[in-house]
Amino acid sequence: MVELTHSDPTASALTCRGCAGTRAYLVVDLGEQQASDDFPAMDAPLPDAVWPLQLWYCPDCALVQLGPVEALAEEPVRAVESATSRRHAARTVAAVLADHPFLIGSTVREFASHHGGSWLDALVAYGCTPAMHSEPADLVVDVHGLAHEQDVADQLALRASALAREGLLVIEHHHLLPLVEQTQFDTIRHGHWTYLSLTAVSRLAARHGLRPVRTVGEPVFGGSLRTVLAHQDSSHSADSTVADTLTAEPAAKLDNGNGLKLLGDRAADSAAALRAYLTGLRECGRTVAGYGAPSKAAVLLGVSGVGRDPLPYTVDAAPAKHGLAIPANRIPIEAVDVLRQRRPDAILILTWDIADKVIAQLETVGWGASYVVTLPFPHPFVLTAVS
Repeated sequence: MVELTHSDPTASALTCRGCAGTRAYLVVDLGEQQASDDFPAMDAPLPDAVWPLQLWYCPDCALVQLGPVEALAEEPVRAVESATSRRHAARTVAAVLADHPFLIGSTVREFASHHGGSWLDALVAYGCTPAMHSEPADLVVDVHGLAHEQDVADQLALRASALAREGLLVIEHHHLLPLVEQTQFDTIRHGHWTYLSLTAVSRLAARHGLRPVRTVGEPVFGGSLRTVLAHQDSSHSADSTVADTLTAEPAAKLDNGNGLKLLGDRAADSAAALRAYLTGLRECGRTVAGYGAPSKAAVLLGVSGVGRDPLPYTVDAAPAKHGLAIPANRIPIEAVDVLRQRRPDAILILTWDIADKVIAQLETVGWGASYVVTLPFPHPFVLTAVS
């Protein structure tokens, strides 16, 4: 298991990806970890390559970001777009247009990301039309794409330039607040270059002539924030949600890096608890399997030091992952039917952000298995209602 550390502010080895400042400092060190999206074949040569996995905090713009590490090779998209993702797109688009009805039938430009799914079809259903490449759009959308861009400053500038003077930029991103409060350390991974708070987004957006006018919390990916921004000289005014979010973040010490240092300590405790929990099940003679092979599973299991003993395999709905393995610890990825055939006593839900929906599906042919959710500490999950 990895020993987690953090350091005090010193001369920075990192140029901030948001403001180009040189005072960023290390707040969380998850050790040497494998590339989360690199699912090797079971017989691929060992060892799997690893890189430092660290979070650094910039005191100038409050941006939390990966430490100095080279970009890894882009891996093929193997995940299947879920019905949950499609429902989220339809529901969110309806909510955005209800909040801002002038956008119905407007021009739209989407900075697409396969990580969050596309909203374009849902927007077209409301009469919106894609803007020409050089045409400013009334609505600019980024769905979980910004965190995958190394140069945040350049990408925010690009989105600002694509936005019409009275238009709105909608960015949905995983929110740093629940990441810290709920110890979601497995969300930290290579390829996620930044971890966004509204505090950081507000400071960085101002550098590109933008300001937030509305925020809405979303449950997807364990806790996301839909941030709506407008040009500073536009007629749009900010509602109370902006001030509410900007108040909640400093309360969790996200405006000075101390909250991140606490995250590192909690992650170490959480990782140790997971390994002890699984080892305890094995020692009691209970069979265990995983459900899901999301990118975050590699970090969770790698930091926790969990391998095929005590977790002999996991299953996943994406056929492209079958026959491959969770990197580093080489836990095999099987088809979901294998789980139903072997009927383990306990199932570790690695896709903890959609645990209720996963368990509801499994319970259609249930055999009395117990379900375990990993964070903030491993605990049994009892299904109540599914939204």
